[in-house]
Amino acid sequence: MFAATLLCQVLLATAAFAIPTSEQRFAQRAARRATGFAHQSQPNTLSEGTAQTNLVTNTSHVAYSPNWAGAVLVADTATYTSVTGSFVVPTPSEPSGGSGTYSASAWVGIDGDTCQTAILQTGVDFTVSDSGVSYDAWYEWFPDFAHDFSGISFAAGDTVTVTVTATSTTGGTATITNESNGQTVSNTFSDQPALCQTNAEWIVEDFESGGSLVSFANFGTVTFTGASATTNSGSTVGPPGASIFDIEQNNQVITDVSTTDNSVTISYVG
Repeated sequence: MFAATLLCQVLLATAAFAIPTSEQRFAQRAARRATGFAHQSQPNTLSEGTAQTNLVTNTSHVAYSPNWAGAVLVADTATYTSVTGSFVVPTPSEPSGGSGTYSASAWVGIDGDTCQTAILQTGVDFTVSDSGVSYDAWYEWFPDFAHDFSGISFAAGDTVTVTVTATSTTGGTATITNESNGQTVSNTFSDQPALCQTNAEWIVEDFESGGSLVSFANFGTVTFTGASATTNSGSTVGPPGASIFDIEQNNQVITDVSTTDNSVTISYVG
């Protein structure tokens, strides 16, 4: 039974290799960034090898990815219509011995792991550089490029709620609320490429810029509280039973993911 379960999870994660990517979907977003720093989110992929140094403490069936850390629910029969979670905005820092610009992104989404046709997601980027720390909020319906939200700001320690809702397979909303300063932004989608609605996820990502992964920030710990997904039957489910992904880079596992009934905790351990 253990072997069958592990094989199933490996096959699901491997399927992510077939998900198409787009080098252009973030071009306009990148042009709007005053720093010229381009964020290009990527679907989940599976590391080719097994980590030689495993620092994680979780005991779930963990798969390793070069870009995703977090929890992914995969639907059997029900489909996911909404995903939400709240987290405290961290203060990113340079990894030990690092110098330059480092980033990470926390988001919730529908699809992106086993679904190949579309992804609905929204989240917040954290960046640390010589000029200090900055934050960017964004929304996306893949394969279109992502867009920056305006009218919302963040400071370390703020509590943020991120939510995506699919009102149909081709429409929905992405909403971010800064619970600490009362600001809320939202975008409504329509006539989009069809979602599968088979994945619900809570993720910290090492995204791409210029076709390669950016230098990954030490984001400390991001805990999605109130983490839940709603199905088309109206039921609400939490992270238990989700596939767990940790980021592995250079044969080193640099994140540690754990879940409870209503939370997903992602810690940087690199």
